[in-house]
Amino acid sequence: MPPRGRRVQQTIASLRERILRGDWPVGDRIPTEPQLVATLGVGRNTVREAVRALVHAGVLQCRQGSGTYVVSTDELAPVVARRITDDRTTEVVEVRRAFEVEAARLAALRRTPADLAALDDALAAREAAWRGGRVADFVEADAALHTAVVAAAHNGMLAELYASVGTALRSTIARTMGDELLPERYVDHGRLVEAIRAGDPARAAREAGAFLEPAPGA
Repeated sequence: MPPRGRRVQQTIASLRERILRGDWPVGDRIPTEPQLVATLGVGRNTVREAVRALVHAGVLQCRQGSGTYVVSTDELAPVVARRITDDRTTEVVEVRRAFEVEAARLAALRRTPADLAALDDALAAREAAWRGGRVADFVEADAALHTAVVAAAHNGMLAELYASVGTALRSTIARTMGDELLPERYVDHGRLVEAIRAGDPARAAREAGAFLEPAPGA
């Protein structure tokens, strides 16, 4: 039998695998402790420590009298979310710029017909959300377009890291928009999509970076 520490790590890996596989989607309650003991073939203390580790990582959440729920599939996302504060907006924008400029450059080199169709759909949804005038809808549609650009880069690690800043991404977009969609806050992303379609990595990177320049004096 492996040492206790190794059994705990193996149990953490087993729980994480089931969460990533979708056995327990975000929002679902995981099986009870006795059920996990029976399913995983380990002791109660081992299960308890493994669950506690994933709670600390922000993947699971214990709710008194209700059970333990999946709250994230990404251990980095809760860490990033906890670090987002109003006085760190400039840092968030700089991180976005680092990811999105490179993603646009790679997307121009690697995009597929399916990627271009997804970008066109995301751009159309963004424009429709702007016309609809609802800030929350526009924030989601804008974030979806940026995510589609990252997906078109076909770099798995970049996509995972970018997903971890999803909360920060929406936060900066919402903060930029304010309480209503004003014409002077509109940014055209059509040129970015066209640069990717044209296979022009330099222009795509330039377009992606243009609307993420740090504010003067920031």
